[in-house]
Parts: sequence; structure tokens; C-alpha cells
Amino acid sequence: MRNIILLGIVFFAFAKINAQQLASYIQEAQDNNPEIQAFELRYNIAEEKVNEANTLPDTQISAGYFISEPETRTGAQRARFSISQMLPWFGTITARENYASSMAETEFVEIAIAKRKLALSVSQSYYKLYAIRAKQLVLDENIELLETYERLALTSLEVGKASAVDVLRLQIRQNELVQQREVLEEDYQAEQTLFNNLLNRDETMTVDIIEDMMIPDVDPQVLNENLQLNPELIKYDKLYESVEQAELLNQKESAPNIGFGLDYVPVSERPDMNFSDNGKDIVMPMVSLSIPIFNNRYKSVTKQNELKQLEIKSRKEERLNSLETRLAQAVYNRNTMRIKFNVQTDNLKQANDAEEILIKNYETGTIDFNDVLDVQELQLKFQINLIESIKGYYTEYANINYLIR
Repeated sequence: MRNIILLGIVFFAFAKINAQQLASYIQEAQDNNPEIQAFELRYNIAEEKVNEANTLPDTQISAGYFISEPETRTGAQRARFSISQMLPWFGTITARENYASSMAETEFVEIAIAKRKLALSVSQSYYKLYAIRAKQLVLDENIELLETYERLALTSLEVGKASAVDVLRLQIRQNELVQQREVLEEDYQAEQTLFNNLLNRDETMTVDIIEDMMIPDVDPQVLNENLQLNPELIKYDKLYESVEQAELLNQKESAPNIGFGLDYVPVSERPDMNFSDNGKDIVMPMVSLSIPIFNNRYKSVTKQNELKQLEIKSRKEERLNSLETRLAQAVYNRNTMRIKFNVQTDNLKQANDAEEILIKNYETGTIDFNDVLDVQELQLKFQINLIESIKGYYTEYANINYLIR
């Protein structure tokens, strides 16, 4: 069961997009994250409670001294020493250990959930960093393209085939792209800080980001039945089992307790008599039985456990519905991103064809720089949309992995 719970909490990306690099970041985050460390400490505490459960009630030892020694036939009693030990009903200690173990298993599932959520956050932040960096590269390319067009416009201006307004408009467009590039750099620094904080390391550390990502030709298969293996649902199974163990423990604790003991009374000899038992000490073994005659408490605990089980079933059903909705939405979003990717790819190809036509027109001396700016703006729009669709696709893929892997 632990292998099932831990399955898929590390790898949230395809091998084609340098999955090993992302998996390394995820592993580093899980090793260093203080929240997960706190969950692991809680689990260690819960495991230690198993040892705590394997104990008997305290041994009772008492001693008393007779200030006024009572006289008996065999002599005066000087003191009384007692030792007693209560023992729970057969199987009670085992029931306590089983209950403590079931609670420890619940804490273990919490660790798996925390690791999955952290892996998802790291993956999403990684894809955001990729998108920002990819947009910066696209802007750099477009700025260089506009610089080329500016040189063409200046050449055309010298021969009277372009106006100064055309040159100024190209320069203004360059300034706008430079501004967008600088804003993206600020976005990247902020996201890099968030990413490094997820890994619990220096905020200024450089993050190695893959430069090129593409959507695969075939989507990985989504098996809805794997949703039942999600730790968020297994958690409720473990809680249900812990309540079952709590009820077994309650039944054992409602049984009688047996006690064994020994009383020892030293006796002084009677100086005025001589007989065989003169001054003989008293040794009295004892057996006690603790019977819970008024057992309303145990009946109430049984009723509470039944209600807890019903509550856990309801909560699991609600969580399953929520995860199913989330999975369906993630699959829908992933498919939508593929559609957008395909459309933007076609649009970008057509925009590039239009650019080639403009360049050929320049060779004939009929270039229109208004058309140049329009085509450039379309190219940039399609390139940015293409990057967003790739980022969105892999972000939704990470969501799907969180739910069913």
C-alpha cells in the first residue's frame, strides 16, 4: 500500500522535455521542504505511540507503619507492605498497538499528499519560468527583426520610397517590445524567487530551464480508475480503518480488568508465650477484578465511532466527486491547449509566409511598412499564444499526474 501511495509523486513531465532535470528539482524540494519535514516528524511521533501503547498500568506499591500496633494471637503487627498490578483484558494491548499503528498510517498518507502538492507546485512554477524565458527569446528575435526593418526603412527613406513617419513607427514598436522584455525579466526574477523558496534554497540561485518544448503528437492515456489510488482518497480509507481499530479497542476496554497483588505484614513475637506461630509474618496474595458495570461510556463511544465512519464515507464521496471534476477539467483544458497550439502553429506559418511576401516586395521597391508592422504584430501574437498553449498543456498534464499517477 505504501508503494501505491508513493507512486508518481516525483515525475511530472515527459522525458522529451528533460524530465530528469525537473524530477531532480522536485526531489530537492521534497528533501528540503520544512512542511514535509514537519509531517515526517509527526509520523515519527505517531510511530513512537505504538511503543507507548505496549505498556501495562503502573504497578502500585504501598507501605504503612502502625503507630499503635494491633495485637493478634501471634503477635503485634508492626507495618504493612503491599504491591499490586492490574492487567487489561486479553488482547487489549494488541488492540492499542493496532490503533496506534493505524493512526501512524494516516500520518504517512499526509506525507504523500504534501509531497504530491509540492511536486505539483514545483512543476507549475517550472513551466511558468519556461514560458517567461521563451517569451523573452521571442521578443529578442522580434526586436532584431524590427531593427532589420528599420534599416530597410532608412534606406528607402534616402531614395524617397518611405517617410520619416515609417521609421518613427518602427522605432516606437521596438521601444514597446524592449519594455515588454524588461517587464518579463522582472516577472522571471519574481517567479525564480518563488521557485527557489519551494526548494528552500537561496532565492538568487539560477534555475536551469529547458529552452524548447513541444506538445507530443499523442496524449498519454488517462485512466479514471487510477483516481482511487490518489492519497487524498486513501487518506479516508486509513481514517476509516483507524476508527475500526478504535472500536475494537473500545470493546476490549469495556471488558473486566484483572489485578494481582501481595500484602506482607511483619509481626513481632509475643515475649510471654511460646508456640509454633509466635511472631510469624503475614503473607496474603490477592486477586482483584474491575468490572465496568456502568458501561454507558463504552456504548456512547461505540455510537460515536459508527457516526465517525458515516462521516468519513461522506467526506470521501465528496472528495471523490471533487477530484473527478478536477480531473475532467484538467483533461478538457489539456485538450483545449492542444487545439490552440495547432491553430497558432498554422497562424504563425501563414504570418511567416506574409513576411516573406513583404521581403520580396521590398526587392521590387513596393514595401509598405504599415503592413510590416501589422505582420510583425501578428507574428508576435501567435508566438506568444503558442508559448502559452505549451505552458498550459504541461501545467494541465502536471494536474492530471497529481490526480492519477
